[in-house]
Amino acid sequence: MFARKVGGEFLLRIEDTDTERNRPELTDNILEMLEWLGLRWDGEPVRQSDRTGLYTAAAERLVASGRAYYCECTAEQLQARNKAAGGKPGYDGFCRDRGLEPGPGRALRFRAPDHGTTDFDDLIRGAISIDNGSIEDFVLLRSNGTPTFLLANIVDDADMQITHVLRGEEHLNGTPKYLLLSEALQLDYRPVFAHLPLLVNEQRKKLSKRRDDVSVGDYKARGFLPEAMRNHLALLGWGPPDGIEVRPIEEMIELFRIEDVNQSPALFDVKKLTFLNGEWMRRLDASDFVERASEFVRGADEHAALIALAPFAQERVKVLDELPAYFDWVHAPAEDPKSWDKAMKPPLGTQVLDGIIESYEDAPWARDDLHARFMALSERLETSASKVQGPIRVAVTGRIVGLPLFELLEYLGRDETLARLRTGRARLV
Repeated sequence: MFARKVGGEFLLRIEDTDTERNRPELTDNILEMLEWLGLRWDGEPVRQSDRTGLYTAAAERLVASGRAYYCECTAEQLQARNKAAGGKPGYDGFCRDRGLEPGPGRALRFRAPDHGTTDFDDLIRGAISIDNGSIEDFVLLRSNGTPTFLLANIVDDADMQITHVLRGEEHLNGTPKYLLLSEALQLDYRPVFAHLPLLVNEQRKKLSKRRDDVSVGDYKARGFLPEAMRNHLALLGWGPPDGIEVRPIEEMIELFRIEDVNQSPALFDVKKLTFLNGEWMRRLDASDFVERASEFVRGADEHAALIALAPFAQERVKVLDELPAYFDWVHAPAEDPKSWDKAMKPPLGTQVLDGIIESYEDAPWARDDLHARFMALSERLETSASKVQGPIRVAVTGRIVGLPLFELLEYLGRDETLARLRTGRARLV
């Protein structure tokens, strides 16, 4: 949104230097989901795995200038020393002055300054100052020789001339390290920063792939629309000044200001996403709705029913994976014991089915006529229309809720409808 608002470029970089965690299918999923969301990047994606020579050269310059050193401490050794020292977290500088040469199992660490502060301005959080003495000697090259996030990113950001770095709040503590690296490498480079609020779940805990449903692909598979997902993501930590939230991304881009983003954690509210999805569902034209729904309503007969009754389904569903339950009556009533027990309570179930079978046997088979005879039966039985509708709907579709009953009966036809009503009545004997 920011890049499009200011007329800049939105660049895509795949940070795949961690060989133990990087897999091609994960990268493919990132590209596929960005395209599905309609978040089009400019130019070709940059893959850090293709640029390792740049990071190695930068690391060598830092070693030569005395701003980096090799360390052979294992995690277990560091943990034991910290425990002995009273549990102080972080790296203790054990190898700082040992003068180790590069070798197997040795990582490269940055020699953080002991004095002074590192200061920067954040478009969302204002002026920030960090005491350099609080910054540990962080790793630049892992013991297997691969670069870490900070080294690769400062090299690439400077090389690609990234003007604005917008990233999550969890990276805020890494920004002073990033700037110290830029200074040590003499890059003469400093972008503008904006650290976006954390995304949290309903328990106000940070979203986690181990605990929460955070895969865009999962939401796509469940039938959420890209327009709705994009809409919801745009509202995390920001809102249009006029308060109108359901709107195309193009309109939100025009209203967006990075300075208006909140610092407070942003709730990824699945209920709100579902509401937005329903609103966007209603905005689709009929043919577009049928095309998108077809993936969820399979089978030639079901698809024919979808085409005929699409406007009524479109009014009701909030997520496309709800659709199968709206069309599972096409070949036979669905098996739903709870609906049967709720609708077919004696003696009303028997009275309704007997009455509607008799009334429908010679009825003109059109929606309005079917509805008129239904209302007449309700009056004769001196019972509300909702109570009369239940036994009919369950006998024909198997479910207590669904598409509009009389449009559905008109589509199903006289013979099939009466056959199902009689079968339902026979079960009540």
